[in-house]
Amino acid sequence: MNQSSNQQLVEQMTNHLEKIKLGGGLKNIAKQHDRGKLTARERIAYLIDPDTEFLELGAFVGFGMYQEYGGCPAGGTVGGIGYVSGKQCMIVANDQTVKAGAYFPITGKKNLRLQEIALQNRLPIIYLVDSAGVFLPMQDEIFPDKEHFGRVFYNNSIMSAMGITQISAVLGSCVAGGAYLPIMSDETLMVEGQSSIFLAGPYLVKAAIGENIDAETLGGAVTHTELSGNADYKFSTEQECLDQVKRIIGKLGEDTKAGFNRATPSLPTKNQKEIYDILPELRTKPYNMIDIIERLVDNSEFDEFKKDYGKTILCGYARIDGWAVGIVANQRLITKSGKGEVQIGGVIYNDGADKAARFIMNCNQKKIPLVFLQDVTGFMVGSRSEHSGIIKDGAKMVNAVANSVVPKITIVIGNSYGAGNYAMCGKAYDPRFIYAWPSAKIAVMGGEQAAKTLLQTQIASMQSQGKEVSKEEEEILLKEIIERYNTQTTPYYAAARLWVDEIIDPLQTRRVISEGIAAANHAPIEKEFKVGVIQT
Repeated sequence: MNQSSNQQLVEQMTNHLEKIKLGGGLKNIAKQHDRGKLTARERIAYLIDPDTEFLELGAFVGFGMYQEYGGCPAGGTVGGIGYVSGKQCMIVANDQTVKAGAYFPITGKKNLRLQEIALQNRLPIIYLVDSAGVFLPMQDEIFPDKEHFGRVFYNNSIMSAMGITQISAVLGSCVAGGAYLPIMSDETLMVEGQSSIFLAGPYLVKAAIGENIDAETLGGAVTHTELSGNADYKFSTEQECLDQVKRIIGKLGEDTKAGFNRATPSLPTKNQKEIYDILPELRTKPYNMIDIIERLVDNSEFDEFKKDYGKTILCGYARIDGWAVGIVANQRLITKSGKGEVQIGGVIYNDGADKAARFIMNCNQKKIPLVFLQDVTGFMVGSRSEHSGIIKDGAKMVNAVANSVVPKITIVIGNSYGAGNYAMCGKAYDPRFIYAWPSAKIAVMGGEQAAKTLLQTQIASMQSQGKEVSKEEEEILLKEIIERYNTQTTPYYAAARLWVDEIIDPLQTRRVISEGIAAANHAPIEKEFKVGVIQT
């Protein structure tokens, strides 16, 4: 049953992904080809090195959103990490088949996240530009605020000052505020007859100052390489343009590395596909997280830290694809504490929080990247926990996670509820990368508890207005609330809003962690690890 359920979830994810990869649909793809242009995904496939894979990030961004406008597959941008001329790069490509590559609010958020990853990990970033600019019907949600469209150019400036290489290949439209992106990059490349860069297009120029001019004369490749000097190269075809990008990246010098330890990679000795058998179909059922870990780590070797203490959190050292890592994971078995108390799996108790905080400090001192495996329902509640100082111990763990200076990579395996999400390095705690398995659920609390709480509130409100609520009406209300709440806890809902960077097949976990640490290794640790004030 477990195997069948998990494989169905992966198959569902794969089916969704196949549709997303069509972007704006086959008709729009055909139009792109008719113009002699490649699609965003075709451009990336041409750019990256042969026999290498593109690690896409944010494929599910915008999933199910903006249906009144026809949707926004992948947020209208294809982005992720790929190897170009042997160097790991961030690649950001506007998808012109989706509303002409226009920026929806979620498009802006995705582009900022991709820039953030490049900035944090000091990765060269390649922009493949083909965008109509801001999606005007929603301009108020994308234009003026701190984390809106203008932040892209702020990031351009910051990355430039940090010496992070930025290359812009303008392969189509680049208009209005968006025109600053290529000009703020280190080098700008254009294609004759296809590329255009201008603050205002021909129609707006006509309306504003009465000048009649065509797009090519106003801001085409010849104009910007021969007259304005805004662009550095012009080419006859996209392929020639992308070939030059490869040559530029191929000549980049090496920067100082962070120096994370890597040995010769080894596969787990235990079959990774057995993860499908281990992970329960019902998210409330217990299982042994060590069985999962042993199918993710090299040689299935896991050196457990404080094995007999704080048993609802597992901590220990391992290697993943050769990289040394410290793993912090929620244990889902029912166990006994050192005091003989029965502890519920997936709940963080005082001793587990205390152990995890200490382990995170150790990893920071040893310069070992951290991997969090989340399947957590929150911190333990009740008088015994409160009197024992659960808030104090939880604060220690949260403090250690927040102030950690080594890279953190989070995998949401199952439940990710409440403050447990925070303590186990949820999105708010700045993981370098955060992924979800198709089995993930992210919410402030479990669906049943939340639904009953909301139901009580709703009934009390109705009764205060003098309305009587029958048992049948209660059941209908409860069903409606559960359905709505469950929709909001799926990994798709989370990935659509960038609470996670991507939904992955569990069998991809080793790869994404390895690529994440390889990326993080480009950025030396410059901050000293310190924790804030905590109660002892």
